Amino acid sequence: MWNVRKVLDQQAPHFDASQVGVTASRMPTLRSARKIDNLTVELTTSEPDSFLPLNLTNLFMASPAHWDAKLKAVPAGVTDPAERAKQAWTAFAADASGTGPFRMARFVPRERLEIVANKAYWDPKRTPKIDRVVMLPMPEANARTAALLSGQVDWIEAPAPDAMPQIRQRGFTVYSNAQPHVWPWQLSFAEGSPWLDKRVRQAANLCVDRAGLQQLLGGMMAIPKGTVPPGHPWWGNPGFDIRYDVPAAQKLMQEAGFSAQRPVRVKVQISASGSGQMQPLPMNEFVQQSLKQCFFDVQFDVIEWNTLFTNWRRGAKDPTANGAHAINVSFAAMDPFFAMVRFTSTKTFPPVSNNWGYFGNAEFDKLIADARTAFDDRQRDAALAKLHARIVEEAPFVWIAHDVGPRAMSAKVKNVVQPRSWFIDIAPMTIE
Repeated sequence: MWNVRKVLDQQAPHFDASQVGVTASRMPTLRSARKIDNLTVELTTSEPDSFLPLNLTNLFMASPAHWDAKLKAVPAGVTDPAERAKQAWTAFAADASGTGPFRMARFVPRERLEIVANKAYWDPKRTPKIDRVVMLPMPEANARTAALLSGQVDWIEAPAPDAMPQIRQRGFTVYSNAQPHVWPWQLSFAEGSPWLDKRVRQAANLCVDRAGLQQLLGGMMAIPKGTVPPGHPWWGNPGFDIRYDVPAAQKLMQEAGFSAQRPVRVKVQISASGSGQMQPLPMNEFVQQSLKQCFFDVQFDVIEWNTLFTNWRRGAKDPTANGAHAINVSFAAMDPFFAMVRFTSTKTFPPVSNNWGYFGNAEFDKLIADARTAFDDRQRDAALAKLHARIVEEAPFVWIAHDVGPRAMSAKVKNVVQPRSWFIDIAPMTIE
């Protein structure tokens, strides 16, 4: 209840506006929580929502007792309740508490996070063998790779693709695994957008040389056929086949009135680095060149990752979009809302959630409602398959890659299990 109120109840003494965007936008139907008894909580939603039990994983749990301690430490001279709460949350972020296998020991924004083993962890089988883990932000792939090769660090995420052979030759291990993570361009449907013509959207999806991009990345990506792959319960067998077919793309573009002499100009807002963004600059530049053969003149607006992520919630019509017709923000596709609903519902237009491009209509709202009100797993999967098929056919994205989460580690690091998700378990690891 306390954690629900911190993002939904503006009158709560611990309300934190800074957490609303990354929580409430991911479960927009949740309205309130009420205690029934010591083991039961009643959650109220704005409509029937079978997705909510999955989305609740995004309600990040904070300790009320720890927050209260931080609030009491705010100087007495700060009398405004909202300001006191804000300062308490700032202090909380610098000294978070939890019951996991590791505890925060030191946090310096944009410099380092240090965590130490929680020797009192409740599960003895998963008590960490490593005493301390130091995490350093290194946005640039070559800098990360150099740090690994020089022995400065034992583990890096997303190593430089052209350094993969050298990394392996030097005895490091490269881990990767297919995961539900989409790397797309999300398209704008605002007035005047070149993507309003479905032929242009489908042509772009037919003109990306994904196999060539995969080679550029040293094999460290999967080639998408949609948001989920064929064989997935939500696949749905779309009528449009995402593939590399330049003649078919050029034909669609010519039908839409474009040619080499009259290309369509599109502007894409991207980042130079960022969480889950893979290798955004070389990847976007490759796509730019790939699309040129199909009469696309692509320009980039390169901004800092956190700014891009904030703009993603503000939408294509906001001044922060800077006239962009598409945005490049990767996303997880582990649950129905994250994978599809937040991008295709008229109820998730900014600032509610991440429908940056304002895509949606009555047909999609009905498909979403059919899935959201299906509380039987098989019925819900069948409804989601219909939704996914229509999303692929209407192409509100240019699907470019699925991440495989490449990471390179020193041979000293043992007991590594590469997951099929963004989240990796450090607890069982050892280091020699």
